[in-house]
Amino acid sequence: MVWTWNKKQQSSFKEDYIINQKITTERNPTLVSVITPVYNAERYLKKTIDSVVNQSLGMDQIKYILIDDCSTDSSKEILLEYSANFANIIVVFLKRNTGSPARPRNIGIELAQSKYITFLDADDWLEPNGLEGLAAILEETSDEYAVGKTVQVTSKGISIVGEHESCMERRSVSPFSIPHIFHHLGPRARMIKTSIIKENKIHFPEMKFAEDKQFFIDVLTHCRRISTTEQPIYFLNRIDNQNTRLSNQTNIIQKTNCNLKVINHIIKKNLDIEKQKLALNRLYEFDSITRFFHTPHFQKTKLKRIYYYKFNQVLKTTKTLNYEFSEEFFHPMNKLVYNLYKDRKYKQLENLLAWEKQEKVKDIIIKDQLPYVVVPFLEEKYKFIRIPMYSIYEEDYVSDHTYYLRFKVFGDHLLALSHLLIRDSKNSLNQVSLPIHIDNNGHGILEIDLEVLNKLPPANYSIFLRFKEYLKINIRKPTKSKNKYQYNNREFTFYDTIYSNIGLSISSIK
Repeated sequence: MVWTWNKKQQSSFKEDYIINQKITTERNPTLVSVITPVYNAERYLKKTIDSVVNQSLGMDQIKYILIDDCSTDSSKEILLEYSANFANIIVVFLKRNTGSPARPRNIGIELAQSKYITFLDADDWLEPNGLEGLAAILEETSDEYAVGKTVQVTSKGISIVGEHESCMERRSVSPFSIPHIFHHLGPRARMIKTSIIKENKIHFPEMKFAEDKQFFIDVLTHCRRISTTEQPIYFLNRIDNQNTRLSNQTNIIQKTNCNLKVINHIIKKNLDIEKQKLALNRLYEFDSITRFFHTPHFQKTKLKRIYYYKFNQVLKTTKTLNYEFSEEFFHPMNKLVYNLYKDRKYKQLENLLAWEKQEKVKDIIIKDQLPYVVVPFLEEKYKFIRIPMYSIYEEDYVSDHTYYLRFKVFGDHLLALSHLLIRDSKNSLNQVSLPIHIDNNGHGILEIDLEVLNKLPPANYSIFLRFKEYLKINIRKPTKSKNKYQYNNREFTFYDTIYSNIGLSISSIK
């Protein structure tokens, strides 16, 4: 869907919408309010609405509020049709286009009377039992927030978004016990106690970008306990809407201006320092370095000084912090980018980012049993990038219908290695987790009955080691070879990928 943006409409305005049904205080409120902003969404809107109507929770437990932001296609007619057929579907029509989903979502929150609130964009859809699953968790735990698996659907395949929030079943944990909890804060696959939002007067800021980021940071900082689930909840549609998404119509400078507003908003909240560190790190590292300097535009533009000017504006906000913000970075590459900028090594910074993108297989050396990426063209001070974990293939073979894989692991989290993950490269829902054995020196072995692999569909699979619950690394396979094994009319080929990691191909034998 496309949201047009009119600068004259950025300021707040009085209630300016029409509801096609009378809203009265519910004696017996429904359990969940689903809120969907709509703008020119005719292509997928019926599928989106049907995914709510067909929820296993039942429409008698759902109030579905859809807010149309002056669509010019057939969205209005579709909304009227559904609201005429379902008493629990409430449709709101704005009199003026607001330019972003923020205002429609805020209206939905104002109208919501259910115990819980969840959000669904007008071109996405829900798993049939998604709402029931999240609501059951919140009813069981009395937590303020629950989040499950988001499945991203593209023309190239299916992947999982934000694995930190759906890699395992957690109940009643502090949100701040999950280090990446402030990453991937779109309005998807999450359900919130309505009272948390309304009592704390949390709303989406009416910005062209980052409105959901600020909203969910505010929500999470007010939650004492949250739950997460591995259950698929939400399907994120990225099939053919890349050019029409509002975020893709916003340039990097506009995005940074919005991020600066969110940064200042968080600083003004005066959070406990550990909470502040986690919330701000997302904006400093992920938004202001990863998403900022790694854009194709940065590589191509001759006006890189504009990027440096905006980045300097971001850095000015760190002056009031009581800690060194870069020490909170998750990725060593981002720390190096920051240090090169701080030392005014702009050309080296630019070369580093170009090299990082182009060099598919990077040289890694081991010093004192710890791994380092080598950047050959940087001066000695910056040349070695310490990385947390690294694994290298030693050998693999089959004996008595059992596949054996031996490998060596280096790094900081040997004791936190939990299992090996074999995942379909084009459909992340096809996967299997397997136990591994690691000794104190980092030597590991996987033993797997080929019958287990035989249950997977034919496809190409990536192989990862999991550590610290949801983080993962590949197993480097520096020598080019293919080891093929046949079992029950299947062929299993273990090979080295274009990134020199070990991969698996499963095919049928005709």
